[in-house]
Formats: sequence, structure tokens, C-alpha cells
Amino acid sequence: MLHLAMALLLLAGLAPSVHAQRPSHGVSLSGSLALPPGFSHFPYGNPDAPKGGDVTLGAIGSYDSFNPFIMKGVPAGEITRIYDTLLTDSADEASTAYGRIAETLTIAADRRSVTFDLYKDARFHDGHAITAEDVAWTFNTLRESGRPNYKQYYADVTGVTVDSPTRVTFSFKTAENRELPLILGQLVVLPKHWWASRDFTRSLTEPPLGSGPYRLAEFELGRSTSLVRVTDYWGREHGFARGLYNFDRIRTEYYRDSTVAMQGFKAGKIDFRRENISKNWATAYDFPAVDKGLVKKQVFNHRLPTGMQAWMMNTRRPVFADPRVRRAMAEVFDFEWTNRNLFFGAYTRTQSWFSNSDLASTGLPQGAELALLERFRGKIPASVFTEPFRLPVTDGSGNNREGLRAALVLLKQAGWEVKERKLVNPAGQQMRFEILVADPSYERIATPYSQWLQRLGIDVSVRTVDAAQYQHLTDAFDFDMTLSSVPQSDFPGNEERQYFTCASAKTEGSDNVPGICDPVVDALVDGVVNAPDRARQITATRALDRVLLHNWYVVPQWHLGAIWAAYWDRFGFPGVPVRAGLVFDAWWVDPVRAATTDAARDMN
Repeated sequence: MLHLAMALLLLAGLAPSVHAQRPSHGVSLSGSLALPPGFSHFPYGNPDAPKGGDVTLGAIGSYDSFNPFIMKGVPAGEITRIYDTLLTDSADEASTAYGRIAETLTIAADRRSVTFDLYKDARFHDGHAITAEDVAWTFNTLRESGRPNYKQYYADVTGVTVDSPTRVTFSFKTAENRELPLILGQLVVLPKHWWASRDFTRSLTEPPLGSGPYRLAEFELGRSTSLVRVTDYWGREHGFARGLYNFDRIRTEYYRDSTVAMQGFKAGKIDFRRENISKNWATAYDFPAVDKGLVKKQVFNHRLPTGMQAWMMNTRRPVFADPRVRRAMAEVFDFEWTNRNLFFGAYTRTQSWFSNSDLASTGLPQGAELALLERFRGKIPASVFTEPFRLPVTDGSGNNREGLRAALVLLKQAGWEVKERKLVNPAGQQMRFEILVADPSYERIATPYSQWLQRLGIDVSVRTVDAAQYQHLTDAFDFDMTLSSVPQSDFPGNEERQYFTCASAKTEGSDNVPGICDPVVDALVDGVVNAPDRARQITATRALDRVLLHNWYVVPQWHLGAIWAAYWDRFGFPGVPVRAGLVFDAWWVDPVRAATTDAARDMN
């Protein structure tokens, strides 16, 4: 019998795509770059934007480390702003990046390696040149000592060689993984000389050395950080930076929870916030500063895949090992009531792991996708071939009797039945589990759901913990059910291994929250990663999506095709629409607006 992954590759007809490539100023999985070599600035950057001014942002929770690359500690959220990467993503092109530390990259004719040639003027903040040795050291260190996902993310990289002080080459196991050059371009380059006297595996409580447009100037551990603009930043006149990084200082204040952070914004302690609570968006912005025009609300539409936000069940726990039990959880959840009563009708129900993109599966499998799935008939749910995936729809009244009845049927099939108003297994043990959330604002979503589940005789509780404890518990997979999300891009690739494979399910700290472990899923992920062209990538991704959905690993929630932002009227920003919706690094402090607004709020 063929190994599942090999069967998938043979079916897809994969073969190395051999074509010579010259040094390029960027790379795109779509095959074309919108910007020419030597471009002056990104279209969403304003090279005439004034530099200066301060901005204060808000964050939830706390932090105890400036090392975001390891498992230990809770890192400060804004600390990555101090670093540069080999390439920089375009906010207006799908899966496209342009040179940053690397002036050019060259993909070998056989696609078994990629070479990056670094800018000769690239510097760390202490004046040391950024070298190929720094790149190689960073890569090896992250893979050996960084968070577990690095090892999996770089699984198809066999090694890195330093060809010269400014040239570094990465070699690949296979020619099929087209995303690797782009992935390696996302590598943050750390200073080898600075880390030589420090233990990379320990939490860091001193300002780290970076090379980016900002450096960490001040901090109160756990409570605030202040990043200041590096006025002699080496990349300031390069196209990737012109018109961006305009604030002189970015201060981040940490708040206990989102409610307190909202009060900080109203009081003028926070200048800008992205709103992700629909109740706030609908009702909380009715204070005097809004009426006076001092605070603006704005919707920034985006054109991005929205991925999957869901109630995620930990299948490592026996209570959620049976897919019939997991499907019962979905039957009970009343999205229509939730959307109407809690979200003011703002959201769309998520029906796919690849929602808001052409990668989402619909209807029944046909054509190439059906042929691919036929290879796994008998190893995947039969419903994949007979039933289009559909989530239950209610009348929104809150009386989801039909869903409760459907759930009881599924639970009975799985060996559970109601006795004396308790859902018990053959041993007489009541079903019980805990819903873990990281912010009190999520309780208004979790509490009604837990009450609906209690109607089935399940002992369900909701537990709210702080951000640090939540990270610790989820990293260790020490939870039953939680609210989490899986982001997606237009060109899914190596990150799918972190989300869905057996290896990640067993790796502490991975992004495989539900603990998905299925040889068929592993094989389909390989097909997504190694797809030689867009058509076969779409086929493999839709097949993967369909198998994941029919196994009911999660209870899908909702998504929004826009970014909600609120800000004190002291900013300027380019008015051009951008694919990402909003690029805050392209904003600047408008001196006239800031003077008027700041004076007005100082009087309050």
C-alpha cells in the first residue's frame, strides 16, 4: 500500500518546477510583483509624511520578557518592531514580499535552494553590520532553541551556509515547497554578537539589540513600554521604509482587561484602538469626545481570508475524542441568537477553515477534488461524499429545541444518555468540561453557550484567566474547550503543518489547539504545501477543508470582512484603499489636528 502522503503526491502529479531565476528584488507566490526594482515607496506609504509626535496604544494583560522567540515568559507585544526581517511583506499584494535586509534573493534553477544577498549598509542599532553569519546563527538558534513551531515551520530546510559576509544560502529537502523562499524571508535577524554573552533560552528583561526603525527606550516591566524612532535607521531611505514609521515614540500601556482599556481610551490615555467587540462598536462610542468630533470611528474594509474562529475542543481529552460528541456541541450553539442579541447582527457565520477566500470548500466534492478524496475513501467520514457541510441554523429565538434534540441523538449514538437530568456514560459518570477564556468580555459569549449545554445535562463551567495563565494553559494543552482562531492566507503552506498535523498535536506550544492528528489530514497538508501550481493548491486545500469540517474538531463562530478602528483625531494617513485594510505604520501625527485635539482633551 502506498503511504498516504506519497499517494497524494502521485495523484497531484507533482514534479519539480525547473526554471532558472535571476536575482530578484522580491518574491510572490502569484508569480508577479507589482512594484519594480528600486521602487521609491509602497503605495500605502506617504514619503512626504511628517516625522514626529507620540502615540499611545493599549494592550491587555501583562508581560515579563522581551524575548518573543521562546516558550518561557510572556513577551511584550510591540517588541518585534525593533527588528528587521530578510524580506518585508506587502500589505497590498497577496503572499508577496520585497527585499528588506536582503537586497535580492535568487531561487536556484532546480528550486532546491534560495540565496539572499544582504544590503551592505544594513546595520544593527549599535553600528555593527548585519551579516550572513547573523542570519545563519538566527536560523539555527530559532530551530534549535526557539518555540517548537520554528522547527516544524522550517522542516523542509536542510541547512544554511554562509557564502560571504553578505550572502547566505538555504538548502531544501524538496523542490516542491514553493513557499520556502517567502517563509525564510520572514526570518527576523538577530545580532549574534549581542547574544553571545546571554542565554537565549531564558526570559529577557533588558532592552534587546535590534536593527529596525524603533528601539526600546523605556519600560516598566509588565505595565508599559516605550519605543523610540531610530533617527539614523539604516533603512530609512530605502523603498520599504520611506513614508512609514513616522511616530517619534510609540508607548504601549497594559490594562487588566478590555473594559478597563476602553475606559482608558475614553479618558484620552490611549490614542488609537482596534475594536473587536461588536457591543462596544455599537454602543460604547457615545461619549462627548465623539459628539465633538475629537474621536473618530472608521471602518476599513479588507480583502483578506478570515480563517477560522471557533470554540475549539481539545481532542486530547477523552470527552471530545468522539466526533459525534463534537458535532453535538455544534448543534447546541445558537449563532443566530448570539449574533442578534450580542453582536447587533454585525457578523457572518464562518463555514470554512479558509473562509472569505476561493480556497473554501462548498457543496459536494467534484472533479479533481473528488478524485483526490477518493484515494482516502474509508479513512475519512462518509459524509464527505454524501452531505454538503452545513452548520445548523436557528430562528434566533433562543429556544433551540431542534438543535438540542439533534445533539441528544448524536450523544446517544456515542454512548451517552440522560439519567436524572444528567448526561452520563455507561459507567454512570456525568459529562463535564470547562470552557477557558482569556478575557472577561468573552464571558458574555461563553455563558449563554454553557447554559444551552447544561440543558442537555452536561456539567459545564466557564473559567476566565489572565493572559499569562491562558498562554501557559494553552501551550501545555491543559484545557477542555476554548475560544481560539486559526488565521489563513491566500496561499496556505507550511503553517498548515503547525495547525493540523500529528507532529504539532504532540508538540507543546504548537498552534494545533484542537490536537488534530489524522494520517489523512497529514497527507492533505503535504499536498497543500507541495502543490506545484495554484489550481492544485486550491484542490488540495478544499479537500483538506472538507475533511477538517466533517470531523467536527471545532464549533465555527463568525468573521468580519473589515477592521473597526477608533482614534483621537490627531492623525493623518494615506487615503488609498489597501488590501490589508489598515496599515498603522503608514499613519503620522498631524501637527495641526494634534494641537487642537490634545488641547481639548487636556481640558476634560
